[in-house]
Amino acid sequence: MNDTQIDLIQESFAKVVPIKDAAAGIFYDRLFEIAPEVKPLFKGDMTTQGGKLMAMLGGVVNGLRDLDRIVPVAEKLAVDHVPYGVTAAHYDPVGAALIYTLETGLGDAFTLEVREAWVDAYEILSGVMIDAAYGEGASA
Repeated sequence: MNDTQIDLIQESFAKVVPIKDAAAGIFYDRLFEIAPEVKPLFKGDMTTQGGKLMAMLGGVVNGLRDLDRIVPVAEKLAVDHVPYGVTAAHYDPVGAALIYTLETGLGDAFTLEVREAWVDAYEILSGVMIDAAYGEGASA
């Protein structure tokens, strides 16, 4: 990721923060629509889960200029989710739900350039997480 992509991600996420509760709802509704097999993995209160999602996204977005700090946190998060039944295959629908949420929440502000920046960032981070949780090359 380059500085321009990081700026685009951070600026677009700043526009999501005021609608974070709605965005979390959009995300999970979309995730359960495109990957209904993951719904049983969520056993707690979805409002609380949505808050955790948005806080985690905020931490990642704010830390994009310091990958040495956020990568170990993301790796631990991935490893910690394995006992819940999360598999490498779940990362694709999560990414799709994230992009859908941003597109829905940002509307016209979700330009092709913003979309590409988010997709690149998600591919990099999810690859690191999958490798940490399931072994090198599992994301290929």
